[in-house]
Parts: sequence; structure tokens; C-alpha cells
Amino acid sequence: MSTTATITLNPSIIGQAEKHHTAVLSLALSGTTLDEKQWITLNQALAAGAAVERDAHIARIATMTQWAPAAVADALSALLESGLLAAQGDRIEVTEVGRAMVGRVRAESGRIVNAAYGSVSPEDLATVARVLTVITARMAEELAGAESAR
Repeated sequence: MSTTATITLNPSIIGQAEKHHTAVLSLALSGTTLDEKQWITLNQALAAGAAVERDAHIARIATMTQWAPAAVADALSALLESGLLAAQGDRIEVTEVGRAMVGRVRAESGRIVNAAYGSVSPEDLATVARVLTVITARMAEELAGAESAR
């Protein structure tokens, strides 16, 4: 008699998925000068669609990733020095060189990510997105409460 265990979303499954996403990103970033912090800082600047205020961008990335704001500021400074971002007063924006870099990394990682996500129905992807959004928001609340209790 065969029994099939029901798979339930848990930290191990989420962690494994995150580690695999990180490995795909590392592969796509190989041959560039970018690390993960710089990539996310650059990619999110482009996703903003226009120049963004430097300190607000740092705060948003730090909150989104749970990285120290100083680490994000260092990543942003490296991007400015490399010419992938440009500063206009207190605002930053992605340069054409930065846009080309984002396109290259997205194309490289997209081949693997699209194949993986394409094997799952759109309905299931929507469900997972809703569930992970709720879990992430709740964890952010719990972390904020734990930090303020210290």
C-alpha cells in the first residue's frame, strides 16, 4: 500500500526556493561586477520608472530586503561609481549602461526562471503570490515588534 504525503508550504520549502533563485541570480551576475545587493538596488531603481530620491530608495531597499541601510548605501555608491546609476542632486536614475546591464542579467536569469515558472499554472502562481505576500507581511510585523521590544 502506497501513501502519499501531502506537501505543505513551510520554511524549508521557501528556503530551498529562495536558495535556488539566488543561485540563478549568481549565475546571471557572473562576468559582471555586480553582487546581489548592487543588482537589487539597480533593478529596483529601474523598476521605479523615473529618478528616485536617494535616501528614500535606500530605505525602501533596506526594508524590502532586511539589509542594513548602510549596506544598501554602499551598493548604491558602487553603482554610481561604476556609471550604472547617475545622481542628479539628491535623486538617482539608471543610466543607459545600467539599463543595458539590467537587460543582460534579466535575459540570462529569465531563461531559467521562465522555464521553472512556466511549469506551474497561472492560477497556482497567483495563489502562491497571495500566500507569500501575506506571510511576508506578517513576518515583517513580527520582526518590527521584536525589534521594538528590545
